[in-house]
Amino acid sequence: MTEATSTPGPAKQRLTRDRIVQAGLDLASGADVSAISVRTIGAALGFDPTAAYRHFPNKQALMQALLDEVFTRILRRVDRTGGWQARLRELAAVTLDEFTAYPAIAIEATVLTTNGPGETETMEVVLTAFAEAGLEGADQVRQYALFSSFILSMAAGIAHARSSHTGPPADSNLWFEGPLLVDPTRHPSLAKAAAELVTLRDHDIYRFGVDSIIESAEQRSAD
Repeated sequence: MTEATSTPGPAKQRLTRDRIVQAGLDLASGADVSAISVRTIGAALGFDPTAAYRHFPNKQALMQALLDEVFTRILRRVDRTGGWQARLRELAAVTLDEFTAYPAIAIEATVLTTNGPGETETMEVVLTAFAEAGLEGADQVRQYALFSSFILSMAAGIAHARSSHTGPPADSNLWFEGPLLVDPTRHPSLAKAAAELVTLRDHDIYRFGVDSIIESAEQRSAD
């Protein structure tokens, strides 16, 4: 008589910081930042939710880690061999792309500082670009602050708006939604510009803003 033998099942994977971050990214494809928490991620991974607190004591620490991971992913996609203008334009474009993929994390970029390696390296890349433009001291720092504030806030806003959009997908990137009906006798400038306003796309405004900041840096370095 042959004795029955049991085959042990696969060992349960250990709950690690990296697994929590990846699970957070998976949840962050939606617009609702309230859906992401240390407890919900722990539960989603099949662990006692309190186990995740060993790695992240609170939601802010978790969101900082998620945002810093997004910054790291952005930098991996940026070609640093081109000129400073090309690097800044690509950084802006990739930021919008990654923020659109993770809108619930993107919105945190307007209020959180991560102090992590992704954010630190991003600061270095932008400051170096403006140094190569010929700026230094206060001019360099102010131009960096303007560029960073613009792309983070604008990209986060676009990402959130697109993820919250309930109309046809083709209209999700309209800068102004709906018809613009105005009385030309009361608002002549608005009436004159109405046709152009309703055709604007959010990414066009975003690129225009980035180009304007770069042109401002070029002008400052030439003065």
